Amino acid sequence: MPNTTPFVVPPGEGQQIRSPLAGRMELMARAETTGGNFTFMVNDVAPGAGPALHRHGGEDEMYFILDRMFRFRLGDDVVPAPPGAFVYIPRGTQHCFQNTSDSTGRFLVMFTPAGMERYFEAQADLPTGNMDSAEHRQVAQTNGMEILGPPLSVTHPR
Repeated sequence: MPNTTPFVVPPGEGQQIRSPLAGRMELMARAETTGGNFTFMVNDVAPGAGPALHRHGGEDEMYFILDRMFRFRLGDDVVPAPPGAFVYIPRGTQHCFQNTSDSTGRFLVMFTPAGMERYFEAQADLPTGNMDSAEHRQVAQTNGMEILGPPLSVTHPR
């Protein structure tokens, strides 16, 4: 990994990526800019949207909810995450989330160590909506992520 130097990413100038949920993601820090230490993104999530149940084999994941109401499945527990909530997910933990609000929600997400940005870049070329497809499963597996099942909207409807 290259040596890191301090940097600032001005608002709106991160790398724009279409999320697996068809929302907007802005990649602010990646392996190449953090010496492999972490990946940092800003995510917009449509009402009712959320990823398939999954786990990361090599990364811890952290969320900070900026606005709207989310809920997270962490292992077997489903817990609310209102604005201002912090969520920590250790590597290997099965998890997913859902925006339970009636408008687009937003959060910050960080992975440590870095590298998960490669998954998001690769999946941006795939059809949106079904993270449980064979194509999505292959991209996930290639990037150290395992799709385990359907999203919260299916397993825990409201």
